[in-house]
Amino acid sequence: MTKMPRPLRARHFLDAPAIALVAALAWSATARAQACPRPGTLGTSRILEIDAVSTPRVGLKQYRQSLPLWDHEVVLTFDDGPWPPTTPKVLAALAEQCVKATFFVIGKPALEHPDLVRRIAAEGHTIGYHTWTHPSLMRIAPAEATMQIDRGISAVETVLHGVATTVPSTPFFRFPGFESTPATLDLLRSRGIVVFGADLWAGDWNVMTPQQELKLIADRLHAAGKGIILFHDSKARTAAMLPAFLRYLRDHNYRVVHLVPTGPGVGFNGVP
Repeated sequence: MTKMPRPLRARHFLDAPAIALVAALAWSATARAQACPRPGTLGTSRILEIDAVSTPRVGLKQYRQSLPLWDHEVVLTFDDGPWPPTTPKVLAALAEQCVKATFFVIGKPALEHPDLVRRIAAEGHTIGYHTWTHPSLMRIAPAEATMQIDRGISAVETVLHGVATTVPSTPFFRFPGFESTPATLDLLRSRGIVVFGADLWAGDWNVMTPQQELKLIADRLHAAGKGIILFHDSKARTAAMLPAFLRYLRDHNYRVVHLVPTGPGVGFNGVP
């Protein structure tokens, strides 16, 4: 059995019993990750439950806090879908390696491509929210910003559960372009919604080849050692690069952590 690494920060301020408890909890979470039936795959190492009380905002590129990840652990996140030409390719690459990710989907294309959103959920991935049409919420009126948040949530809930509600079944949200305001941050916190930034990204919104993107994200991950990674499943270069990146993670002993909301019996957007 592979030994879990000791948490790098906890050893500085926790006593031995507390460290043992943290390690035990980590093992418990790992045991809940579904085993991959194909040997030699990357797989999903463990499931991490998070909530807005303990982690209201995460991602060191934007905020002071990130997720409690161990060394060589990564969280894979994808923005701006669903997009039929590329999202299925991303899902196929993840399925091939038995990896689970979090998708922050835009409400309007979610309504336009509901089967693809349902497929993301059915394959065990977590679905978060990314507004209705992806505007910068810093550059529009406060009432319109609230509408963008609410309508985006309602669209995804309608697709997944047939209910037009602004109460998210998975309280995870990412701002388009990470552009928030104090008012929108306060709004989401008051609703118990975790706001996601990122710890590193491939910059896949820039023009580059899949090979260049792979080198860029591999170099950044090597320097960071762990973290929340941002990709866009709407980008053809990312869809083409992803199989090689997942093999890179496997070959360099990285482990993938799957995020779900805290709560008894809570699945992926309510999907058990």
